[in-house]
Amino acid sequence: MNEFSLSLDSDREFMQIACEQARLAWTLGEVPVGAVIVRDGVVIATGHNRPIANHDPTAHAEIMALRAAAALLGNYRLPGCELFVTLEPCIMCAGAMMHARLSRVIFGASDPKTGVAGSVMNIFGQSQLNHHTRVTTGVMATECSALLRDFFAERRLLAQQKKNGITMLSDMP
Repeated sequence: MNEFSLSLDSDREFMQIACEQARLAWTLGEVPVGAVIVRDGVVIATGHNRPIANHDPTAHAEIMALRAAAALLGNYRLPGCELFVTLEPCIMCAGAMMHARLSRVIFGASDPKTGVAGSVMNIFGQSQLNHHTRVTTGVMATECSALLRDFFAERRLLAQQKKNGITMLSDMP
């Protein structure tokens, strides 16, 4: 096995943990996005979306993981750390990642509406910026996309049922 295939295997392993975090967000009624921060091959922090629960527009999965990693390491800089996230970062999260000096960002699903790691724009590719974070795209993209697609399909179905006055058994007293 060569170095590339070992890296791909570990990327998938860490993205699987990010997917578990995304599923946790889903159970809490949040958009299912999960993140994991790894240093020297060891998970040091995880995060999942919490903007609704925290009443905080900045409580994205990536920000939650960055905060936990920074607290653990006692430093707002996270050199040598990699962040795995199930969805392409938005501009807020990408900026925080660059300020944290992450060595690499790995994401699963592309976000054609707000993604700034290549979809809407590529903030990581701006040569004028003083820190450059490597980006790996498409790791477990199918699985990560399915989480989001299934979540929103469920939300639409529940909204339609509510509109039509259908009560689910679990909603009954």
